[in-house]
Amino acid sequence: MTDPLSGEQILAGLAQAEIEFVVALPDIVTCDELLWPIERSQSFRLVNVCKEDEGVSICAGMSYAEKRALLLMQHTGFLDSINAIRVMGMDYQLPVVMMIGLQGIEKDCAPTDSKQNGVRIVEPILDAMSIPYHVLIRGRDAAGIPEAIDEAYTASHPLVFLIPGFGDDA
Repeated sequence: MTDPLSGEQILAGLAQAEIEFVVALPDIVTCDELLWPIERSQSFRLVNVCKEDEGVSICAGMSYAEKRALLLMQHTGFLDSINAIRVMGMDYQLPVVMMIGLQGIEKDCAPTDSKQNGVRIVEPILDAMSIPYHVLIRGRDAAGIPEAIDEAYTASHPLVFLIPGFGDDA
């Protein structure tokens, strides 16, 4: 693939968007490229959680303290957290920014075309909830991260970045 997506590109975009806290649960799709580098980084403060809906609440609370946070999780955690996202992000209109790894998606497959039911339903759910989202596939996709995060914090609404994979795995 030309212009493969890398964790470094995403981390640069998050730093440019002034994300200070990364709230995370280990995720097989994003661990190597994002979670482990974040853990070693001096640019971000990592907050480990046991459940994704805890992360939604923490990110929402950070926005009250005028801190920018990102919730890093797998799509199954997103599905488990829909009610918390609805309340914090939609009803209370808080900028909960999420980066979701799409575990099990087939190579070169659009999320809505996946044979994995859990992956296939993520975008329709985001559409039904009117949550803006971006699918990060190529390196150039990461260039839009800072602007999207700035807009989410300015307009005070949730935002999702979907990650099918990295590099040649995407």
